[in-house]
Amino acid sequence: MVNKHSHIIQPLALALTLAITTYSSIAEELGEMWGTATQEAKYYPIVNIPIPKDTPLHPGCFDFLPDGQLAVGTRRGDIYLIKGALEPQPTLNPTYHLFATGQDEIFGIDWKDGSIITTQFGEVTKITDTTGDGTADHYHTLTNNWGYAEGHEFAFSSKHDPDGNIWVALGLSGSYKSHNLFRGWAVKVTPEGKMIPVCSGLRSPGGVGANAQGAMFTIESQGPWNGSCSLKHLKPGSFLGHPASYNWYPFTDTKAPQKSPASPSRLHAEKKKIPELVPPAIRFPYIKMGRSISGFQLNQTKGKFGPFENQLFLGDYTLSLILRATTEKINGIWQGACYPFREGLATGIMNVEFSPQGQLIAGGFTTNRAWPVRGPQPYAIQRIQWSGITPFEVQEINIKKDGFLITFTKPVDTTSAADPQAYTIKTYTHIYSSNYGSPEVDHTQPQVTKATPSKDGLSVRITLDKIIEGHIHDFDFSPIRSTAGNSLLHTKAYYTVNEIPTN
Repeated sequence: MVNKHSHIIQPLALALTLAITTYSSIAEELGEMWGTATQEAKYYPIVNIPIPKDTPLHPGCFDFLPDGQLAVGTRRGDIYLIKGALEPQPTLNPTYHLFATGQDEIFGIDWKDGSIITTQFGEVTKITDTTGDGTADHYHTLTNNWGYAEGHEFAFSSKHDPDGNIWVALGLSGSYKSHNLFRGWAVKVTPEGKMIPVCSGLRSPGGVGANAQGAMFTIESQGPWNGSCSLKHLKPGSFLGHPASYNWYPFTDTKAPQKSPASPSRLHAEKKKIPELVPPAIRFPYIKMGRSISGFQLNQTKGKFGPFENQLFLGDYTLSLILRATTEKINGIWQGACYPFREGLATGIMNVEFSPQGQLIAGGFTTNRAWPVRGPQPYAIQRIQWSGITPFEVQEINIKKDGFLITFTKPVDTTSAADPQAYTIKTYTHIYSSNYGSPEVDHTQPQVTKATPSKDGLSVRITLDKIIEGHIHDFDFSPIRSTAGNSLLHTKAYYTVNEIPTN
C-alpha cells in the first residue's frame, strides 16, 4: 500500500534526521564540562531572579542605580529597571518597569550623573528621565562616529573610567571584513561625546573593562587570526592581531604598522616583526575554558564575594558558565591566568555585574542565529553569592624567572606539596593565521625540578626546567591536598606566557 502523503512524510523524516544529527554534533562539539557544579553550589549557590512571562528580556548588560534598582539593557533595545532583585530567596518577588525603549542591541550600560549611558550597534546614547516619573523622555547621542550597516557589527562598552570616558570595542563587518568606519577598532568616548580611536586589530570583541590596575581590556572571540578566545589589552596605538581594520588608520593620528602579519605563523614570532602587535594577555583554551566568552567585571567587593578580590569574572555565552582570571605586567606586557569558577547557569551568559552587596549578577539569552548554548532557558537573570564557606582553590598563579608561584585559598599539606611529581604541566600555542581558529600546537611538557611550600602553606614556589615563551602553560594540580586532606575544587588552571621575567 502506498501512502498518499509520502511526498510530505519523506522530506519531513529527512529534516528530522538532519535536525537530530545536527543537535547531536552540537552536543558533542560543546563537550563535557568540569563536572563540579554540585560541589560549586556549596560555596557559590545560584539564585534565579524571576522574569515575568510577558517580558522577553534578553539581557545584554547590567548596572545598579544609586537607589538599588537593577538596570538591564537588552538585545531588543529596551532598558528595564528591577526592584527587589537582591531580596532573600524566600521573599524574592521583583518588579519590572520599562524605563526606555527603541534602542538597538544594548551591550553596554552605566549610570552617571542622573542619566543612563548606553552603547548599542550605532552609537553611545545618554538617556534621561527629566520629569521624574520613572520613564525616560530625553535621548541624546553622545557619538555615532563609526560605521554601522549589518547585524554582526556589535558594539560592547565599559563602565566609565576615572576620567569619565566610555571605551567601546567594535566588531567587524560580517565578522571577517571591515567595510564600515572603525570596524575592528576600540575607541574611547569622552564625557563631551568626542570619539578617540585607540587601537586596531579586533575581530568580534565582547565585554570591555578594567583590571585592578586600571588598564583597559576587551574579550575577543575565536576566529580568523584568533586561535582561541582571549583577553586583549587595549593599549593606545597598538595592533591587536586582525589586519582587516588597517584601512582606517588615515582617519586617525596614529601611523599604521609597517608590516602585515604572516599567515600561518605564531603570535610570539610575529610580535618580534611588528612592534605594534600586542599579544593577548590571556588565551582561554577552547572548550576547556569557554567557547564564546562575553562580558566581565572586576571583583572589588572587599571580600564579600570570597577570596578572589581584584580578579576578573567572565561569562561564557555558549557553555553557560563563569570563569575568573588574574593579570600581571611582565616586561611591559600584560599576561596572566584563567581558572574555572561556576558552571550550570540557565542560559547563554552575555554579561555579569557585581551588586553593592557583593553578589554577582549574570544573565543572557539564546537566539535563533544557530549559535548553540548549553543552558536550557531562552533568557534568564541569576545571581551568584558567596555562602561564606571558602573553597580550597588555586587563588592565583604568578610567573617567576625560573618557574611559578602558586597561591592557594587554604593551606596545603606541605609534605605532598613539596613533591615535584604533584605538578603536571604541559604547554601549547595556536597557529596565528587568517584561518578560523586553531588547534593546540607545538606541545611541550616542562618538568618541575623543585617545589617549595611557604611556611604558612598558602603558596608553593615551583621551579621548571624550562618556560616556553608564547605558550599557554596548562597546569594540573590533582594530587594537591589541603591540610584537612581535601582535594582542590578545580584542579586545572592555564597561564599565558607572553614574557619571562629577567629577575
